[in-house]
Amino acid sequence: MACNLTKGRQILCRDGIGGIKAIYIAQHDQLTSYVAASGSVTDFDLGAGDDLYKYLLKRGTGSVTETINASSENGTVFYTHSVNVKLHNLTAADQNEIKLLAQQRMVIFAELNQLNASGKNTIVALGLDNGCELSAGTSVSGAALGDTVGYDFTFEAQEPNPMQLVADYTTAPFDNSAFTLNAIVTS
Repeated sequence: MACNLTKGRQILCRDGIGGIKAIYIAQHDQLTSYVAASGSVTDFDLGAGDDLYKYLLKRGTGSVTETINASSENGTVFYTHSVNVKLHNLTAADQNEIKLLAQQRMVIFAELNQLNASGKNTIVALGLDNGCELSAGTSVSGAALGDTVGYDFTFEAQEPNPMQLVADYTTAPFDNSAFTLNAIVTS
């Protein structure tokens, strides 16, 4: 495999916007296939009858981080994908779902606030090869009346490749005919 550089990079316009709008979670074992080329997912299949679960986030309550882990001594490189989300309120239904999230390996698609070249929100895919797992979390009541009441979770994956951008889609989210998507569950 050639490791030759292929391009440089200019200073880009100051049009970046931080944070994420939503995450979409699928069970990793239900991802039957995906196609990625040049850093973009161009096709994925969740299989018949499998769902993608959408979690809407309030402004300023979610982020995606990717850490490059390299060892010169061992000649290895891998990537840690991390998604942090905060959800408001404590409910019995959420507690039950959190228990399931803690037991599952997942693929997470994060819809960023950052717009792509087509003017749509950029979507990144995390955990495509090995899956994301819930690695840390808290449920808090707050102390003062204005404190946060809810959940704070971190999902992590250790992957052989950087997070992948989802190729352009026609309507939000993922309604490109190349993608097989059975349902987006928001309840």
